[in-house]
Amino acid sequence: MRSAEFDRETVLRSAMNAFMHKGYNKTSMQDLKAATGLHPGSIYCAFENKKGLLLAAIGQYNQDSTAFFNAFFEKAPSPLAGLSAYLNHIVEQCLSCEPAASCLLQKALNELAEQDSDVQTLVTEQLNRWQAGLEAIIEKGILAGEIVGLRDAKCRARSLVMSIYGLRTYGYTHPEPDELKALAKQVINDISV
Repeated sequence: MRSAEFDRETVLRSAMNAFMHKGYNKTSMQDLKAATGLHPGSIYCAFENKKGLLLAAIGQYNQDSTAFFNAFFEKAPSPLAGLSAYLNHIVEQCLSCEPAASCLLQKALNELAEQDSDVQTLVTEQLNRWQAGLEAIIEKGILAGEIVGLRDAKCRARSLVMSIYGLRTYGYTHPEPDELKALAKQVINDISV
């Protein structure tokens, strides 16, 4: 039997967008066929099933997000400036599309975590790595004297992650640009002191 030939990253990014747009349960195999250009048989051959495709798409999402995150902070003039610009980017994501569709990990966690331990484990591991990345940036800000106060980097990173989750959710129900930008600025102020 011949294996299907396709650009795996392109297919996974297309599936990622389909899952973010409709959610896992509402995304049909026909939706995935339309999004990826693969017939259902090819999807089953390459990924076993819809869940396998979701898990692979989450893995691709994490690779893409991690590369973007790292590049984002490499360009920043300082840790705090990078965090501020990162939050502003998240606000722009919320304003440019349906906010609930802007984070595959959060969407998968909300929709599937209680139903599927594989999804919960993968998403939790990836979110923990993201939080550790934020913690490392905050630690650099503390060492540079930009971030002051008694709270340690881990505590601040947890607070920042919670704030980002809340900002995405709030942006879905209150998509006013000035309000979201003000909230992002407040989040930065809160973690910097």
